[in-house]
Amino acid sequence: MASLKNPPNGRSNRLLTLLRAEDRERLQWHIEPVVLEYRRPLYDADEPIEFVYFIETGVASLVLTMAKGQAAEVGTIGNEGFVGLPVLLGGDRAPTTSVYVQVPGTGLRMRAEAFGEELERSPPMRATMLRYAHAFFNQVAQSAACATFHSLEQRCCRWMLMTRDRMQSDQFLLTQEFLAMMLGVRRAGVTVAAGALRRAGLIRYTRGEVTIVDRGGLERRACKCYGVSKMQFDRLLGVDLPEVPETSGWRSGAVGGQ
Repeated sequence: MASLKNPPNGRSNRLLTLLRAEDRERLQWHIEPVVLEYRRPLYDADEPIEFVYFIETGVASLVLTMAKGQAAEVGTIGNEGFVGLPVLLGGDRAPTTSVYVQVPGTGLRMRAEAFGEELERSPPMRATMLRYAHAFFNQVAQSAACATFHSLEQRCCRWMLMTRDRMQSDQFLLTQEFLAMMLGVRRAGVTVAAGALRRAGLIRYTRGEVTIVDRGGLERRACKCYGVSKMQFDRLLGVDLPEVPETSGWRSGAVGGQ
């Protein structure tokens, strides 16, 4: 049994912290800690989902594989959410997408059947999880628009900042393969974008390991989509947000002006 009050690594899944004390108390009897190794599959397309995962550190990638074998990353999950939305939504538990670990870290898992039972038992818990689902689908929509309107370098900055927030560290593993999949470009394009950021003194990037040297500079180069997505999840997670003018591009649903 894993404690949801005092995680041994000092880090926690932000979504779990929103639950009522009685819900966390019940979940403790079902949840176990797991190490999320790079490339570890969390569930496979067309297969029943056995476990749901609450990520503490690291990033999981939601991937859609086309008929000819090409794979595209369509969403990411970090410590702001959980892996296993089809279980929450009560539909077919043999999903069309797969999820695997792209940035290694740690997390908690519980059996999908037990998770479904706890959702039925606690309407407030279900409501919290549905709020996350809404924020996640907004992130997917924001990313699709971002890929259309913003430059490769801006989008590269955005994903590095999002990964940094999820890892709670300025240094993390982020392979060129994953960046290319997130950005929807060839690896050569990632090399060019990362090289420009390195020469500007914003990051160090060696053998797939990123060190953010100047976070403020990286934020200034990123498109406003980073701020939009961060604001939506912070609102979900109960963070006090400043009032932002509608013209800034930081409103929900805005792609951003950069």
